[in-house]
Amino acid sequence: MATEPKDENEDLEQYDSIMPVDAPFEDGFNMKTIWATLFVGLVMLPGAIYLGLVTGQSMAGASEWVTIILFLEIAKRSFVRLKTQEVLVIYWVAGGLLGIGVRLGSTALVYGGPFGALVWDQYLIQSPAAEGLAKYIPDWVVPPIDSPVYAERTFINAVWVKPVAILFAVLLLINTAKLALGYVMFRITSDIEQLPFPLAPVQARGATALAETSAKQEGWKWRVFSTGTCIGLVWGLLYVVVPTLSSIFLTDTVQILPIPWIDFTAEIKTILPAALFGIATDLGHLVIGFVLPFWVVVGSFTGAVLGNLVLNPILYKAEILTRWSPGMTAIPAAISNRFDFWLSFGIGTSFVIAVTGFYMVIKALLEQRRVQRETGEHTVSVSLEDLPKGRSDMGMFYPLVLWTLATVGFIILCQFLVPEFHWGWLVFFGFIYTPISSYIGARMIGLTGSPYGADIPYLREAAIFLSGYQGVAVWFAPLPLHDHGLAVRTYKQMELTKTKFVSYIKLTALTMVVIFIFSFVFWEFIWRLGPIPSSTYYFVQTFWPFDATMQTMWLKSTLPAGETQGAVGLELLKGIIKPNYIAAGFATGGVMYLLLALLKAPTLIFFGFVGSLAGWPHYVILQFAGALLGRYYFSRRFGESKWKAYAPILLAGYYCGMGLIGMTSVSVVLISKAVSQVVF
Repeated sequence: MATEPKDENEDLEQYDSIMPVDAPFEDGFNMKTIWATLFVGLVMLPGAIYLGLVTGQSMAGASEWVTIILFLEIAKRSFVRLKTQEVLVIYWVAGGLLGIGVRLGSTALVYGGPFGALVWDQYLIQSPAAEGLAKYIPDWVVPPIDSPVYAERTFINAVWVKPVAILFAVLLLINTAKLALGYVMFRITSDIEQLPFPLAPVQARGATALAETSAKQEGWKWRVFSTGTCIGLVWGLLYVVVPTLSSIFLTDTVQILPIPWIDFTAEIKTILPAALFGIATDLGHLVIGFVLPFWVVVGSFTGAVLGNLVLNPILYKAEILTRWSPGMTAIPAAISNRFDFWLSFGIGTSFVIAVTGFYMVIKALLEQRRVQRETGEHTVSVSLEDLPKGRSDMGMFYPLVLWTLATVGFIILCQFLVPEFHWGWLVFFGFIYTPISSYIGARMIGLTGSPYGADIPYLREAAIFLSGYQGVAVWFAPLPLHDHGLAVRTYKQMELTKTKFVSYIKLTALTMVVIFIFSFVFWEFIWRLGPIPSSTYYFVQTFWPFDATMQTMWLKSTLPAGETQGAVGLELLKGIIKPNYIAAGFATGGVMYLLLALLKAPTLIFFGFVGSLAGWPHYVILQFAGALLGRYYFSRRFGESKWKAYAPILLAGYYCGMGLIGMTSVSVVLISKAVSQVVF
């Protein structure tokens, strides 16, 4: 990585700017974008699905850069230049196509579009954790357990018509609501409140770096991006290529580095009983530590170490962690510890995060009003004339109408699917809580880069219990409980790269159709190759039983009265949700926040701390190491201003390198397995 810019007279301000101030806004959606969309759907999506099942890695973050680089090389040889706006739109097209598809209420990660949710559902209904629940799960969620589709492993059967139709309806409604309410939240947080959005430049700087090379004007951005790509290629060779290709050419899979982590939980049982400890083996977490706010990482590391290595042994000695037994590895130990203590304690600390989020928003709004009174300025009255020219803005009325229609659609759909669930809760979720949660989430993204404090914990679960509903259907229903504030990230990045907002609408419509078609095609293909999960897909084989256990805990708690399973499930939940532990979590979180406020310490420590107390320390350790390297070595070597500009591009390059090497090996595997299916 070069330590100096190519031009000796370059001013350091270049590291803070992304696009020239006087650059016009341009539409990044055109035929190039459409070709990129088809390429991602046909070539990248199957690799993303397979890689997610094997390693748990999301190709959303790698495939975007792979797609862009390929199109850049094609464009160069065709004497065509890709503009920054086109590069960014292609990035978001790839990201939208390869995002997570998972059922509401589940923590399982399933990459590769909406049909991933149906693959998870077919596992859940057959899993040991869901024993006895199959007869209560409606056929609009997943076919009955006695259906032949499970033996044939196929979606091509009439029994899938209802689940697929509902899946598409939900996809249409949620995209409409996200575009509309997300735009409103962006106008409030960016144009009116003018929040800094610290993590928005990650993709924006990567896009400008690649646009530079398209114009054959490679500068410092391209050099940093190339450095990250090389790191990703080398690490991907060890982490992805060796285990992936060895499964074809050898009788046993060879892993130089265990996926997803090196776990020491069982080895430290005598020294630190009930403690969770290990180190993740994906170098990406180290690079992420370069980019995340330093004090968030410090708080996360402190919380993970204190919670897992200090408090867990103390709680075990105090006979609070009673389900843990020596010899447990990380997954069963985490389940037992959460059931005994951390789930209840985490509810309490999550309430503190929610209250803190509300408090910060109200405080900022009051301060803004005070400044307005003193200065006589009223920034709330920002009109279309005051906005950047050419950004393709519109009045607030139209997006609010679209969001209202989408929310009404959610309410009607839920009432049709689960008429026993009172419509009043749906109205509350859709028209009261969702806009409040979206605003808080958008504001926290604008302040910290992450949506801390955006959700009231377990609101959905509490509403289902308070409604008196009996059954399991409502746990799968598409309740209008969303945080559309996340869309402000995309709007902000488009503003930074001078991309018209209408491009976002076009790319969302295109990707919604393309992802639905290609997700069906390739999930059908991969599911037919073998059961999911299985020993072939060692990441999901490790984590999905844990996720199924946590989800079925809630399902069993609302079974009809008189059912043995329901009584057992309700008793289990009563034994897990302990009011005294919830109160302890709320008190602990509140005292910590007040203490940090009195000491005038960065409050970002608090958000990281309480969010990782019961989390996996395996990932946080690498992130903390990256944060220390970035702050105390690279910042001093390159200068703070340069390093802040370098780090996001380095991360983008790393994902690109991992994507390139990963897609190459995964394509070999898919071709090999497809051929073997045909031969035998």
